[in-house]
Amino acid sequence: MPNNLGAGVPLCDLQTQYRELQPELEAAVLRVLASGQVILGPEVAALESEVARACGVAYGVGCGSGSDALSLALHALDLEPGDEVILPAFTFFATAGAIVRAGLRPVFCDIDPITFNMDPLQVENKITERTRALMVVHLFGQCADMEPLWRIAERHDLIVVEDAAQALGAEYQGKRVGSLGSIGCLSFYPTKNLGAYGDAGMVVTNDPEWAGRMKCLRVHGMEPRYYHKYLGWNARIDAVQAAMLRVKLPHLERWIGDRQAVAARYDALIEEHHLTHFLERPIRRPHRRHTFNQYVVRVANGQRDALVRQMKAENIGCEIYYPLALHQQECLRYLGYRSGDFPASEEAARQVLALPIYPELKAEQQRRVIQCCAGFLRQQVRRAA
Repeated sequence: MPNNLGAGVPLCDLQTQYRELQPELEAAVLRVLASGQVILGPEVAALESEVARACGVAYGVGCGSGSDALSLALHALDLEPGDEVILPAFTFFATAGAIVRAGLRPVFCDIDPITFNMDPLQVENKITERTRALMVVHLFGQCADMEPLWRIAERHDLIVVEDAAQALGAEYQGKRVGSLGSIGCLSFYPTKNLGAYGDAGMVVTNDPEWAGRMKCLRVHGMEPRYYHKYLGWNARIDAVQAAMLRVKLPHLERWIGDRQAVAARYDALIEEHHLTHFLERPIRRPHRRHTFNQYVVRVANGQRDALVRQMKAENIGCEIYYPLALHQQECLRYLGYRSGDFPASEEAARQVLALPIYPELKAEQQRRVIQCCAGFLRQQVRRAA
């Protein structure tokens, strides 16, 4: 969608970023094509090293998607079928899906309603003799509260796996995501802070044994070629994607700064239009760096879905991340959870709304987004009068 006001405001605009880097991106693609090394190879190895360094860890393992990253991480841990992994009930489905596909049992806990991340106070009473890991999600670009989770993990001898799909570049107490647990999972889906031009992901860790195992797992468990040490699968990252991500990685810090500026403008516009009682703004917790992969508000008075319809009618992008908590998903009902088990997660699913955000979003476009919300609220007030 063209990036101009007459055409609306897109939820995410990938074309502007592409045009900025077009010569470098196209040169990177041609470099890979000319090399003939389109599967793994030096571009992938270089990206793995660069991303690992950006996360403050020793090893990176490039893979086909963020979902592959989660699966590789879990399969590298030598867990037994039926072992339990605790995760938040409010997050993207891939977090739970990877656990189930690895033969493990997801155990949900509720979220902190302020950050939408795992509530450490809810974790301890979920631990059983089968609990082996915590899958900590850093949702929307802000880190979970790791200090109490580290203490819980140490007390119960649990592995901490970070689902940092939405949070590359985020920090907690000065440490980068990917270094906050034993193993970290990243996504390079096109809309992420660092996005590929297709699917791609990476696992990062300081453990050389896990890194080696995941590199083997991503090529059908082969080591050496055609000798299969593990029951792996094809989870490789394409060399073309790696080359383009290497072009974009040096710009990540600038783009995060731009996203933070966009978020600050939204905060100010919501206040300027006297909407703070209607749109609850994101809260940044102390000692954390929020990268704003999404700018997510809560919509009051049960008006979220009606506001979505109005925004779409005015050609303004928005999205609901996520309309159901995980324990309410049809394919996970066999776990035996019921509606009401995780009230903070269920309330979030009823209220959250993601507004357009990307580094190049203009102030005029943001004003139009908030004016739409203000106009909607005025209509509701008039109808109620």
